[in-house]
Amino acid sequence: MSGIRIAVERLQIGNYVTLPVNWKDHPFMFSSFKIKSAEQISLIQRLGIKHVIIVPDKSDAPPLAVDEKRSQAVSSEDDEAISSIEQELAADKEQRIERLKKYRRSLIKCEDNFKRSLSQVRGVMGKIQSQPLTAIKESQELINEIAAQLLSADQVVLHLMSDSKEGEDIYYHSLNVSILAMMLGREAKLSEEQLQTIGMGALFHDVGKLKIPSQILRKKEPLTGPEINLLKEHPNYGLDFLNLAATFPDSAKGIVLRHHEMLDGSGYPDKLKGNQIDELTQVISVVNEYDMLCHPFDMKKSKVPFSALSYLYKNFGKKLNKQHLGNLIKLLGVYPPGSVVKLSDGRVGLVMSVNSERLLFPSVLIYDKDIPRGEAPVIDLEELGLSIECVVHPKKLPPAVFEYLSPRTRISYYFDPGDSKK
Repeated sequence: MSGIRIAVERLQIGNYVTLPVNWKDHPFMFSSFKIKSAEQISLIQRLGIKHVIIVPDKSDAPPLAVDEKRSQAVSSEDDEAISSIEQELAADKEQRIERLKKYRRSLIKCEDNFKRSLSQVRGVMGKIQSQPLTAIKESQELINEIAAQLLSADQVVLHLMSDSKEGEDIYYHSLNVSILAMMLGREAKLSEEQLQTIGMGALFHDVGKLKIPSQILRKKEPLTGPEINLLKEHPNYGLDFLNLAATFPDSAKGIVLRHHEMLDGSGYPDKLKGNQIDELTQVISVVNEYDMLCHPFDMKKSKVPFSALSYLYKNFGKKLNKQHLGNLIKLLGVYPPGSVVKLSDGRVGLVMSVNSERLLFPSVLIYDKDIPRGEAPVIDLEELGLSIECVVHPKKLPPAVFEYLSPRTRISYYFDPGDSKK
């Protein structure tokens, strides 16, 4: 979609235009957009520029012919009206910038909370063998705090977090499953005590992998039969670990042992079926399968969040609890945070946040080569009257767009409880 350079007098409604001026030096929200009114053309002419770039492939109409150039002369009455529109646009843009700054502050705060929780998870996992009582006490404090925050919130905003560090997948996975499982529990109207049980079980559901050789956990090639059998022992190993700590809640031990059981009996270690698997474990199993699809041992086989949800819905209907699976889709939205999407106006962006009350309108970080990445707009789709057209696989992005949006390898989430209930 190459652009062509034309005189501003040739612009008409329907042209998709790119302004050759700094983003801060014009009243429009973006430097590239489709012209929808004659007033927008007048505002562009008032910028004092002689030429702009239009993109024919994204335009609804061609520019005016050279001999049809639009007159720049306007009456004093029209000039006043255009000046008023310009002031309104500039004020609206300033308000949007302020909201963006507020959003970024919220995101930074959420990121800090995520890093602090991750640090606590890292510390807990380091102590579980040598100082089990201390590890359990610290993890309970973390989980109880998260449960209280979730239950006190009117609505929850789920944010995409920064990428993981190499070799720390177990910490990210454990925290991610805990957060999402507790949010699913909140959606299912579970009690605070049940949320705490889910949180503890989810946090330690893979602790048995500490006993699995790292060369198996990090192996890129398909595992051999004996290696698969050893890996499937990690629920039993996890239970053995936790039985050494008398303070670990018995109600959460079943989650650690049974998080790979499936409703159709195809799971492990005991091939349980249906109601033989308790409800809290069924919550965690949904989240665990989702996170493993996004982050398998071999990352070449990883699925983007949108595809992972679709895959679960189509292929795990008899294996997982359908109600909790539906709640996960409701929680993450059709386009979960971490999804690269193409919008109805042709822009490409990265879904950063999803509000549980407005799932069809996530907050999207927009690629705009004319705006520095640190100032890249995160837009509210509903506010701008935009929608998501489709999901784009990160591997199909041009290098410049990929670098700008920086899609995450590890899709980790954390929540902003917003205003507490009164």
